[in-house]
Amino acid sequence: MKKEKIKLEKEKETLLIPLYCKALESRKETPIISDDKAVEIVNKIEYDYTQLKIPRQTHITICMRAKQFDNYVREFLQKYPSSIVVQLGCGLDSRFSRVDNSKVEWYDLDYPEVIQLRKNFYQETDRYHLIPSSVMEFKWVDNLLGKKGPFIFLAEGLFMYLKEGEVKLLILILQSKFLGSTLIFDSYSVLTAKNVKYHPSLKKTGAIIHWGIDDAHNIEKWNPGIHLVEEWYFTQSEEIRKLDIVYRIIFKLAGLFPVARKAHRILVFQLQ
Repeated sequence: MKKEKIKLEKEKETLLIPLYCKALESRKETPIISDDKAVEIVNKIEYDYTQLKIPRQTHITICMRAKQFDNYVREFLQKYPSSIVVQLGCGLDSRFSRVDNSKVEWYDLDYPEVIQLRKNFYQETDRYHLIPSSVMEFKWVDNLLGKKGPFIFLAEGLFMYLKEGEVKLLILILQSKFLGSTLIFDSYSVLTAKNVKYHPSLKKTGAIIHWGIDDAHNIEKWNPGIHLVEEWYFTQSEEIRKLDIVYRIIFKLAGLFPVARKAHRILVFQLQ
């Protein structure tokens, strides 16, 4: 089987981290998340994944994060079956196929070179669309104007690579153009954002983390109508029960300390 050769740099190369984590997890008897598409893509890409040096803790949180994002989307689609999902910085993720209810209209957005790679593994349909664009080049917004919605925007593993001013601008644009939409993203604390540069996977790729926030309610101050609905911690994950005893203890202990809980969490906002 001929494998795809890829050349991605910095934050673009980091898309291989969650891809590989989900592929490895899917091979377990009781996985945190099952993703056959990730397994397929990993087998078709020519790349030495061992170079990424992904720590066990990172593997666990990435799989928990993907599972929780899936849970949020499924809950949203139960309320609004014919809604529109926009996944910003989609990488090679297969969320659409994991949660598809046969009614949702879905848009996956990423850099043009990432979307070009993605086209080797995913085909567009009348309900599934690819948008080749940087998230900060806002022409992509025009593709969505006039759609009925409701809209839910997902940014998994994305906002930490942006600067605070960029995150603020993006949120304000989403609020102004898609009033009433839901935005879900994961965020580091300020301390985590500062120290994560020592992470072996990021050191390998050369990706730079720019943004973290301690008090998520500060985002509400950016504009009236931005409402924090939920702050979800990895220590809340039901998937902890699938871990070995050592990591179950680690997560239990982390739940006792706010600094540890808030190091990395998922935030849900309503943009009214």
